[in-house]
Amino acid sequence: MSVSLAILSAAHSHAHAYATALESVPGAELVAIADDDETRGESFAAEHDVDYGPTEDVLAQVDGAVVCSENTRHIEWVHAAADAGVDVLSEKPLATTRDDAQAMVDRCEDAGVNLGVAMPVRFNEPIRRAKAAYDDGELGALRALIGTNLLTRMSGSGWISNPDLGGGGAIMDHTVHVVDLGRWISGKEVTEVFAYGGTRFADLEVEDISLASMQLGDEIPFSHEGSWRQPDTWDFWGDVTMRLIGDEQVIEVDCFDRTFKHTHAEDGVQRVEWGEDMNAGMLADFAAAVEADRTPEVSGEEGVAEVRVVEAAYESVERGEPVTVQYD
Repeated sequence: MSVSLAILSAAHSHAHAYATALESVPGAELVAIADDDETRGESFAAEHDVDYGPTEDVLAQVDGAVVCSENTRHIEWVHAAADAGVDVLSEKPLATTRDDAQAMVDRCEDAGVNLGVAMPVRFNEPIRRAKAAYDDGELGALRALIGTNLLTRMSGSGWISNPDLGGGGAIMDHTVHVVDLGRWISGKEVTEVFAYGGTRFADLEVEDISLASMQLGDEIPFSHEGSWRQPDTWDFWGDVTMRLIGDEQVIEVDCFDRTFKHTHAEDGVQRVEWGEDMNAGMLADFAAAVEADRTPEVSGEEGVAEVRVVEAAYESVERGEPVTVQYD
């Protein structure tokens, strides 16, 4: 049986990456896109050889949908999928406020629809091996986690640095990946955040520096940098790294270290990835979840928890002091 999928909005560049990844996912087929930007939608449809049409028509012909809209508009697309009875995977962060995130979870539950959050790094092979080593007791007790999720500098021309569409800056964009990994690996929630955000590298309305000192549970220090600071001439878009410090061993993970460096007279130095495609792994899980009528790997409820951490980070920046993450 083939699971038919649609992309809802191609505003996020990940839409193209997901469309390409789906070509290698057995039993799943991207068949259509809906986008309120007609030019963008038709261009995406032509590039990936899928149908373009009104949201209602697209949702009527698919089993599942992947939302790749601007951050503040995730709720509109997720609600549309829920109302159509279509399982949905939302780009991260699930929402830009805890109220919107919870409303999305509630709407999907009421509709009997499975909701997931696009967290492809959970499907990265080095990270999965690190978690397996921790689960097998190789590190002993976990004493600290250190993570980074860096990105190249923003020009200010895209929606991601528009606060009305992105909902924030680097804190909003790049906190959730590493927070998700920390929660998943440790099995504990982030309980406190002391964050710093600032604008240093471009003339933006939002922050491009993101630093956070957090606590997992009652005892595990957890630090993270998620800045948009890599120079435009960097040979890769950014990184995701994790250091797991145990009382017996330390594991250091560079999720994108499996690359070749290619030097070209005109194009300069570029890094070319090899190994498993984590986007394909995530989308294969979503397709299997749709077929089995189960929750995807990263649930909507987990997405709500991670949005709460982001909100606490912004509150900490404003107050200049540590903030307790509110889960009730």
